[in-house]
Amino acid sequence: MHIVATFNRDEKLQNQIQQQFPNLQFHFFKNIDAAEKAVDSAEIILTFGDDITEEVVQRAKNLKWIMVFSAGLEKMPFQALKEREIIVTNVRGIHKIPMAEFTIGYMLQHAKNQATFIEQQKNKQWNRRVSMHELFGKTLLIVGAGAIGSQIAKLAKAFSMQTIGITRSGNLLENFDAVFSLADLNEQLEKADYVVNVLPSTPKTKNVFAKEQFSKMKNDAVFINIGRGDAVVEADLLEALEAGQIGHAYLDVFQQEPLPNEHPFWTCKNLTITPHISSVTEMYLPRSFEIFQHNLTTYLTNGSDFINLVDLDRGY
Repeated sequence: MHIVATFNRDEKLQNQIQQQFPNLQFHFFKNIDAAEKAVDSAEIILTFGDDITEEVVQRAKNLKWIMVFSAGLEKMPFQALKEREIIVTNVRGIHKIPMAEFTIGYMLQHAKNQATFIEQQKNKQWNRRVSMHELFGKTLLIVGAGAIGSQIAKLAKAFSMQTIGITRSGNLLENFDAVFSLADLNEQLEKADYVVNVLPSTPKTKNVFAKEQFSKMKNDAVFINIGRGDAVVEADLLEALEAGQIGHAYLDVFQQEPLPNEHPFWTCKNLTITPHISSVTEMYLPRSFEIFQHNLTTYLTNGSDFINLVDLDRGY
């Protein structure tokens, strides 16, 4: 059995997985180009998901399972994978801790007006007349209340926030005061002080946040996007910010990345930009390999308890 990885990042973890499964052949390559010949005979491919094309799937005649070491799957050739009945799993859920902490950091930064104090320090200015607020009692709307959204809600409860979730089913979840379906989004936006988008990228989630949605929000509401850039109509968000329809936006993801130098977001005063780093953590690969180890054991024993088995019809 050949197991081929199209990335080569942590020799210690590679050695650990080889020691745990000494009878298997693991081949780690720098990228898909270096792995080209090995992929042809691979039964299992480990990838970050952005290098698997239909052509790769057709070439890999022995391929049975792809383990994606990321949560994003939008570049995967699902139709080709479905035709070959290839198992796909990913590491959905490992981002929940860093991304939830990052989101709470955004909200605290806004409530305590940290940007103002940074500027005052640069200017050697001592000014205590700075507006500050509490998260206590504020309403947080989390659009996409999966693993990450649920972790955000859990941390928000430590600040006594009111938590509302938006999911596909609308079924009540732990750490949420209420949960609704996406059809109820507009009505729930009217209640929220903070709106966090954690939706994945699917045909049904594109452009969920547009002019109509921003018009429903409070004029001091904060919009946070750590999900996917294509969930937002960027021109409509910019218009809402400049018109004062909403108070502030914190964006970690964009339709085009890196964000072009000429993009008007860079000069928008009530917008904070971070370069798609909300999931960054030193624990990323160790947690990913824990999931892979479990799934590999399941695969070898013909089990069915795969962690994060991807529905090829839904794309997640």
